[in-house]
Amino acid sequence: MTDHQTVSTETVTRGPDISVVVPCYNESANVAPLVKALEQVLAGRQWEVIFVDDNSPDHTSQRVRDLARNNARVRGICRIGRRGLSSAVIEGALSSSAQVVAVMDGDLQHDESRLGALIDAVLNNTCDVAVGSRHVEGGNNAGLANAWRHALSDGGIWLAQRVLPVKLTDPMSGFFALRQETFAAIAPRLSGTGFKILLDLLLSAAKPLRVQEVPAGFARVWRGKASWMRWLCSSLPHSFWTSLPKAGCLCGLLPFVWSGWQVLAQILPLCSAPGLWGRTLLWRRPLALLPL
Repeated sequence: MTDHQTVSTETVTRGPDISVVVPCYNESANVAPLVKALEQVLAGRQWEVIFVDDNSPDHTSQRVRDLARNNARVRGICRIGRRGLSSAVIEGALSSSAQVVAVMDGDLQHDESRLGALIDAVLNNTCDVAVGSRHVEGGNNAGLANAWRHALSDGGIWLAQRVLPVKLTDPMSGFFALRQETFAAIAPRLSGTGFKILLDLLLSAAKPLRVQEVPAGFARVWRGKASWMRWLCSSLPHSFWTSLPKAGCLCGLLPFVWSGWQVLAQILPLCSAPGLWGRTLLWRRPLALLPL
């Protein structure tokens, strides 16, 4: 038998059952603490974590590489010339060969102790998507530090609930799990824009997905920045921030304008998707979008 025909006797380790996809921007300080937390809550399971970094100036990708050299569970994708939370999640999820894909932020606000419950709900086939919710019994949104953040969240949730084909108390959640094959089937229909990937998934599915909500906490950011603020700061031009003080008289309306914009920005690109109007019932229930 020639060398190239020789069969290796080394044991080949099977791939992970779970991929935790973490979209990142300037999260270098959070990479190691998050991996350590996952090692605790996912002990006994076959898992990996995939950090998808938009070429952060704080060298988040390098920190991921440093850890990955000594920990096979850690993987990283560094994106050059591309930016956005939703598209980062899509790339991470499609790179996975695991049964289940879980999504969470890299700023340590999501309660990683609830990952097991999300994953088990999917593996037990009690739902298509398990969502970590702040608004069911046992959940909390203490991480929303002030009235402004609460108004942003509540306004976005109210508008999203008007168009979703499923009942969900926290459609703006960025903490959820589903089977990789489910994600892959929906992926060609995703808009990939904005940063509310769960909303995109639910609206783009060919038929309504079965959803189960799991109580989850939302902690205060202790390092880095909140995900929506990272996206906002990196996406809006400098001229916006310099002109904002001139609009002080409108500040009371900004939470509602911003909440509406982030939902509409997620929905409008989907309007050309086959079957969207039928799924969201927009054409059959136009008054449902009005605050009546």
